Amino acid sequence: MKKSLLISLLISTSLSGIAQETNYRIIRNIPYYDDAKMESDAYIRERCILDIYYPTDKKDFATVVWFHGGGLTGGEKELPDGFKHKNTCIIGVNYRLSPKVKAPAYIEDAAAAIAWAFKNIEKYGGDASKIFVSGHSAGGYLTCMAGLDKKYLAAHNIDANRIAGLIPLSAQTITHFNIREQRGIKNTQPVVDEFAPLFHVRHDAPPLLLITGDRELEMLGRYEENAYLARMMKVAGHKKTRLLELDGYDHGMVYPALPLVMKEVEKIIREE
Repeated sequence: MKKSLLISLLISTSLSGIAQETNYRIIRNIPYYDDAKMESDAYIRERCILDIYYPTDKKDFATVVWFHGGGLTGGEKELPDGFKHKNTCIIGVNYRLSPKVKAPAYIEDAAAAIAWAFKNIEKYGGDASKIFVSGHSAGGYLTCMAGLDKKYLAAHNIDANRIAGLIPLSAQTITHFNIREQRGIKNTQPVVDEFAPLFHVRHDAPPLLLITGDRELEMLGRYEENAYLARMMKVAGHKKTRLLELDGYDHGMVYPALPLVMKEVEKIIREE
């Protein structure tokens, strides 16, 4: 009797797991530029693609557009496990990389991917008013640039203020070190120009949650950069900027930060 009950429980658990998996679908390597642009450039065809993971039996779900890290020189699109099985869509984006391209090509790619989400997410059952943008390191930088400098999304007839929330992880908020390196500027020399999120501080931006690792363990000045952006956003009159520091975690703070991203998504949706 006990053995039969155990077998039944195991079968039930197994079937439950299978049912959970079938509630989500992944479609890979979707181009996010139009056909003409994709056909014009082999590197665009290679890199300007995205993967989408979404619930198949839910409607009006939220979406997180996720940009990978890698210093703008490496990395591959990803669908972080920490976002899965949360009744939420994840869009993992590839973008062109330095040194094959220079700024602002990768920022333009980020904006094009976000625009794709706005124009297509309802076809998959999502709600275009619940699109969030996030990413780690270089991906956090792209999150900030595409969300704060409105011209990149405006090129696709999208108002950046439609983004439900910006949640960059350990983002560079001064001009990215890869751009400074191309100009022969050393890492310890901060620059704030048109390629710095700090240059585009504004009071009317989407809600902004900045998350970094421990200031004593992070990459060079990364916490302080985020703290300065948070301060200047508030000085500019932005009412929904917050900064979280993950004590004890260095720059590789993605795993503990992912639940905080999801918590922020849920919080903003509740407040709407």
